[in-house]
Amino acid sequence: MPWPPRVSTDDRETVRRVIRWFGEHGRVLPWREASDHAWGVLVSEVMLQQTPVARVLPVWREWMRAWPTPEALAGAEVADLLRAWGRLGYPRRALRLRECAEAIARDHGGRVPSDEAALRALPGVGDYTAAAVVSFAFGVRTVVLDTNVRRVIARAWGREALPPGHTTKSERERAQALVPEDPAESVRWNIGAMELGALVCLARSPRCGECPIEDRCAWRAAGRPGLGESRRGRQPWNGSDRQVRGRIMAVLRGSHEPVNVSGHASLEDVEPGQLDRCLEALVADGLVRPVSAERGTYRL
Repeated sequence: MPWPPRVSTDDRETVRRVIRWFGEHGRVLPWREASDHAWGVLVSEVMLQQTPVARVLPVWREWMRAWPTPEALAGAEVADLLRAWGRLGYPRRALRLRECAEAIARDHGGRVPSDEAALRALPGVGDYTAAAVVSFAFGVRTVVLDTNVRRVIARAWGREALPPGHTTKSERERAQALVPEDPAESVRWNIGAMELGALVCLARSPRCGECPIEDRCAWRAAGRPGLGESRRGRQPWNGSDRQVRGRIMAVLRGSHEPVNVSGHASLEDVEPGQLDRCLEALVADGLVRPVSAERGTYRL
């Protein structure tokens, strides 16, 4: 396995262990076996943003049956997309994915581009998603840094319970150095480190006894300092605008006819001012449409 310069023997063995562990314990996920692999990977990566695999799996399968190609999604009705998206998180991502499909169909002949720069130019595709697609779908050597990978590296090499709030230059340089030069091995490392963070090196309750690199982990050797500490204040969910927006979307997804949201029984506990504010935000994002002069009547 070729390596970048200045990578120690210990680091190489640590990476090899993660790759071997993934070969034995990695999950079989449909987007890793999709017939149109690149499109399936791209859809999965957008859906998986801050959303666990268990919730994504049934939606991804339904989505790929309905819209198996970028061209198919580009011609879909917005209301159908939002109903299929369900409760995967803020549904603006569904609209961005449709815009992304339109750009692929228009500018790339219906094929997902294999170049990171071209991917980053697509609507809704950032650095992480672009890197994940070129690595997992096209086998290109690149650095894939999601929350799970960053946590594994922060602990095993940085002796930190959690990575910084934003990716730093030194963090990216360390990650870059760990990626094997061989493209196939680089993919296995990227996906293996991600899987290790998702299944074993958990944020709040890491399963160190199951970790293939426990004896090489700097954070474990230091006594797991900082476990349980949060670097970000968590916003309350109950009663928040995010929750109310989700409740409004659930009401509208359940009806193919316009709904008087202001008079709906399931939303009667929401203060009128908050309800209006949330409806305005949903309209501004293109997720719902007012359909009559009657106050509070909307549809997807």
